Amino acid sequence: MLTDLFIPFLVTTLLIELTPGPNMAWLALTSATQGKRSGFAAVAGIATGLAILAVASAVGLAELAARSPFAFGLLRYAGVAYLLWLAWQTWVGEKELATKQIDATAMAAWFRHGLLLNLLNPKAAVFFITVLPAYIVTNAPIVPQTALLSASYVAIATTVHLVIVALASQAHGWMTVGNRRHKVRRIFAVLLAIVAIWFLVTTR
Repeated sequence: MLTDLFIPFLVTTLLIELTPGPNMAWLALTSATQGKRSGFAAVAGIATGLAILAVASAVGLAELAARSPFAFGLLRYAGVAYLLWLAWQTWVGEKELATKQIDATAMAAWFRHGLLLNLLNPKAAVFFITVLPAYIVTNAPIVPQTALLSASYVAIATTVHLVIVALASQAHGWMTVGNRRHKVRRIFAVLLAIVAIWFLVTTR
């Protein structure tokens, strides 16, 4: 029965989310250098991306992408390219924005970064078509089970990401004081590029 598999699914999901990956590294770096508000906006984008992937898996789109080497490769390289683009934007720096613009524009940008980074992460799509089906019983309606497990996964992932943001943002004040800001931004850019390479290697 689903009730017998639900707790094991939650444990499996938690262990997977606690394993270091591109989302975790990017969120920690973002929160430490840009502050917790940017981190929380990025988490909202990531959570939205996971929800979209859950819906896509329900109609078979994620399965198609994962089973097609060509489609999987496109997702993989697009994700790497996006991370490298973020690294370059961080390296060259961005113009200072007014406070109102930061509230409206910058938060939306971090939400978009989180959303796109997660949609372009093939490992997230693979979860929904390899791990999740193992916890679905065939003698019960499939759609309600898929909805419950998917919602649980998004909730656990979002909780882990929020904790990462809260912890990493504690270093924000120290890292952005005086001349440290420029150096930290350059270090952040290099680390993002390393995350991109890590993403490329781990999703082969």
